[in-house]
Amino acid sequence: MRAVRPDSERELAEALAAAAAAGQRVEIRGAGSKRRMGGPPAEADVVIETTALCRVRQYDPRDLTVSVEAGMRWGDFCELVGRQRQMAPLDPPCAGQATVGGVVAANCSGPRRRLYGAARDMVIGMHYATVDGVVAQTGGMVVKNVAGFDIHKALIGSFGTLAVITVVNFKLAPHPEHTRTYVLRFDSAAAAAAARDGVLRGPLQPAALDALNPAAARLAGLDGYCLLIRAGGPLPLLERYDRDLKDAVRLEGHAEAELWKAIEEFAPSQPFVVRVGHRLSDLQAVLEAAPGACVSRAGTGISCLAFEAAAEAEAWMAEPSRAQWSRLLEWSSGPAETYWPDPGPELQWMQKLKRTFDPAGVLNPGRLYGRI
Repeated sequence: MRAVRPDSERELAEALAAAAAAGQRVEIRGAGSKRRMGGPPAEADVVIETTALCRVRQYDPRDLTVSVEAGMRWGDFCELVGRQRQMAPLDPPCAGQATVGGVVAANCSGPRRRLYGAARDMVIGMHYATVDGVVAQTGGMVVKNVAGFDIHKALIGSFGTLAVITVVNFKLAPHPEHTRTYVLRFDSAAAAAAARDGVLRGPLQPAALDALNPAAARLAGLDGYCLLIRAGGPLPLLERYDRDLKDAVRLEGHAEAELWKAIEEFAPSQPFVVRVGHRLSDLQAVLEAAPGACVSRAGTGISCLAFEAAAEAEAWMAEPSRAQWSRLLEWSSGPAETYWPDPGPELQWMQKLKRTFDPAGVLNPGRLYGRI
């Protein structure tokens, strides 16, 4: 297997075109922090690494927009915009090692998705290289850009199976003045779900609203069923949270940061993790159905369930009572037979996109849960 580390978009596009013309299978790799995520890539003939593409293309703090190359480390990107008290609050796993392109290609998001949205809400444009050696552009540096097709939205979450992301343009958000996290503990999943319902019906809109079952709570240094509420804003707003959540444990500063770091890194720290999409009203059922640790985005209907072995995860996904929920074996420490048991009709559209962008199927074969 040959490794190539291009220093420019043009070099990358040429390397990609040469490999495709020779019929060689190509693995696209940033820092490699998410090789366990989304299904394992098939053995490749050429590895194209993006980490040399790590420059800032344009940064307009007053416009809350920034353009950076895809190989920049996510941590360096956050430090760059953080100097202006700005952020792209995706909270991805593996944040210390991941690249910007990898975060976007895997469509990573975390606890604050409830308030700020996912990558498709923050990415306003990108450059990408195709298998025929073309460097193309989609979107731009304007938040309300209506020119052309939003091709970048198709590339987000494609795991490098369509094209190689080389530059990403973000719209940013200002850092809140202050942040606090409130931890509510319960003896049952029903009580935790009822408290979550109360928050959703109330006047306050926290940035994050996560629920943990007891096994996940222990991993975070807590106990019981826990509801985590993350708030940000001026002090008068946080004082309102203090009054409404007077029975909660309040965390700030280092303790708050460490708790959310543990939550964000939950999935990559486990041998096998099934990602479940469900109705908000099913929170109690999901927490109770988890045989091991479970972290739920209780305000968005996405839960992550940990398993020790692939066979256990596959058996859990195959149980007929789970058919009402979408299920993906998202993180895997070893081979599995099934990563995506019920892809549904959207798989046909994904396959059509794949044939349009990559007719020979040379880009990251095997990714996207073994279906593309």
